[in-house]
Amino acid sequence: MTNPSDPYGQQPGQPGYGYPPPGAQPGYGAPQAGYGAPPPGYGAPQPGYGAPQPAYGAPPPGYGAPQPGYGAPQPAPGYPPAGPGYGGYPPAGFGPQVPYANWFARVGGYLIDGLIIGVPSGILYMLSGLVGTEKVDCSFDTDSYSSYSSSSCTGGGLSAVGIILMLLGFLVAVGLALWVIYQEGTTGQTPGKKVVGIRVIREADGQVLGFGSAFVRKLCHILDNALCGLGYLWPLWDEKSQTFADKIMSTIVVEAPK
Repeated sequence: MTNPSDPYGQQPGQPGYGYPPPGAQPGYGAPQAGYGAPPPGYGAPQPGYGAPQPAYGAPPPGYGAPQPGYGAPQPAPGYPPAGPGYGGYPPAGFGPQVPYANWFARVGGYLIDGLIIGVPSGILYMLSGLVGTEKVDCSFDTDSYSSYSSSSCTGGGLSAVGIILMLLGFLVAVGLALWVIYQEGTTGQTPGKKVVGIRVIREADGQVLGFGSAFVRKLCHILDNALCGLGYLWPLWDEKSQTFADKIMSTIVVEAPK
């Protein structure tokens, strides 16, 4: 019997009337999940979206910040970097100090340097007297009326060869002395100091003196010669084994490897 309320003549419960057809999968005709809905996260603000941005034209963070070590003083070209001290000698007040040189080692080094300077120049001076002297020519005059006689001599002075040899000896002595001072100023050791194993350095930082200071220190030894050489004997009882010249120039003499 036809349902009067159904204009199409379908009965309730029949296929096609509000029901899925036979064999249809579960969920047939049901709206699919998310159909027509925006995908997850659609329209959601991205991370950082809306966060305040740096001002236009402003440098990025850290721009212009000094790099590590930037602006630190660099060592001068051609010179060794400042370290704990020349030859392992630490600055004053830091760590154990190298032992001071004893008086006998200092005397030994001084004598060796004296021989290096004195022997070559002394040989030239000696040669100037032996081969560079003019022959002595003497004449005698006797008065015939009396027993009185007189004599006169010429020559005996330095010849041109003698003068050249003496001048050469002087130049050799000056040149060797300046070379010894140069060695002391640039390495801390003269040839004599190197033989006996000692070195002269600045007390403040343990560095070498340089040629200029080493030259002035040699001039200050004039004061060591005063009072019968008392300044040279002063290291025997001085706490730092310093001569007068060392105290004036603020230098010390320490032991060093040979």
